[in-house]
Amino acid sequence: MYAYLKGEIIEKSENYLVLDVAGVGYELTISSFTYDALGEVGSVASVYTYFQVREDAMCLYGFATKNEKAVFLELITVSGVGPKMASTILSGMTPSQLVIAITTGDVKTLASVKGLGRKTAERIIVELKEHLGDLRGIDIVQTELSTPISTSATDEAVDVLAGMGLGRMEAINLVKSVATIDMTTEEIITLALRRRG
Repeated sequence: MYAYLKGEIIEKSENYLVLDVAGVGYELTISSFTYDALGEVGSVASVYTYFQVREDAMCLYGFATKNEKAVFLELITVSGVGPKMASTILSGMTPSQLVIAITTGDVKTLASVKGLGRKTAERIIVELKEHLGDLRGIDIVQTELSTPISTSATDEAVDVLAGMGLGRMEAINLVKSVATIDMTTEEIITLALRRRG
């Protein structure tokens, strides 16, 4: 029904956005990825949308990019994954990280998303592997995970930081910003936490 909306950001939080479009305020459910990608309150934004109609409610979901929307639409084709869960998954990892996890069969990374169990993570990988050609076709694997430095120490540091309550995306970015090839896991974690403040 709605392809996208363009208007002024009136309110913005980790999971919802209010957009003023010609005097009408639209409330959209968003992911952390979209939250980070959009501007501040008062700025103008274009947001791609998905409109869900249920017997008891109508919900509008917003996406900062076409790529995120495309991945969202793939996710909701999976048995047991509705729009709310798909948005939660995209709050736990970026679209490109999700495609990488599916491509490599990385159940552990996918299951680390809060609220997503291992069985559902496995189902997502099994059901979407057949559609990876479509996902790759939208050119989203730019890859946050293809870092110049990728060692067991960096991988362990990301896991530890995520286990401490940081979002996985934040943990990856922190590790990328401080790690060098010869650092230990402990050194990476210490510097990452120091940088985070």
